[in-house]
Amino acid sequence: MHMSRFMRLIVMFDLPVRTKAERRAATQFRQFLLKDGYYMMQFSVYVRLCNGMEAANKHRMRILHALPKAGSIRTLLITERQFESMEILCGANCQAKCNFLE
Repeated sequence: MHMSRFMRLIVMFDLPVRTKAERRAATQFRQFLLKDGYYMMQFSVYVRLCNGMEAANKHRMRILHALPKAGSIRTLLITERQFESMEILCGANCQAKCNFLE
C-alpha cells in the first residue's frame, strides 16, 4: 500500500470542566475518541491514523456526532509524511518522556 494515502487526523479540544455535568461530558468525549481508535499525543490532543481522505472524513463526521454541548474542538488533517516530520521539543523536566517517544 502506498504510504502517501495514510493521513493523521488530529483532534485538539478545550472543554469546560467546572461542573459535574461538564466533567462528565468531557470524559465521555475522551472515551469516545479512545474507542474510535485515537491515542492521546498530549493533554487534549488526540491522533488517529486514517487510510485516505474517505476514512478521514468518516471519522470527522463521527466527531461531529459526539460533540459535547460546550467547548471548542478543532480537527487537523495532515499526511503521514508531515506527521513524521514533527519535532518533539523537551525541557529538562520532561527529558525522560522525550527519550521514550523517540
